[in-house]
Amino acid sequence: MRWFAGSDHAAVPLRRQLVALLRALGDEVEDLGTDGEASVDYPDYGAMVGREVAAARARHEDDVFGLVLCGTGIGISIAANKVPGVRCALCHEAFTAQMSRAHNDANVVALGARVVGSGVAETIVRVFRATPFEGGRHANRVAKITALEGGG
Repeated sequence: MRWFAGSDHAAVPLRRQLVALLRALGDEVEDLGTDGEASVDYPDYGAMVGREVAAARARHEDDVFGLVLCGTGIGISIAANKVPGVRCALCHEAFTAQMSRAHNDANVVALGARVVGSGVAETIVRVFRATPFEGGRHANRVAKITALEGGG
């Protein structure tokens, strides 16, 4: 698997921990930053990760995912979801991570560094990573979500 990761200043330590976890699991990760404690704007990093994931998916690279973090995960997930082709799920525990992949074919996972602890965050990423999209009846629903990107 390949990943793009990004966060604002509030989530740098947790992002680094999760990037290290993904690499330890054998995945390739491009860490897009930020790298310091200076205040930065989370929409920039959500969009950056979203664009990379969407571009890879447009090339039919189905094993490419995104990881985005900010203080709550809310703002960065909204920003990532503005990029056509991105289905970013804000997850707070394993069940939402599992369902976001199985039913919604999410390709970016968002976490709030001030909301979930590091152990829970690792579990979320592991479950998101390991869960395949079920397809079937869910494929039609995902297609309807995709159609909304065109103003439908």
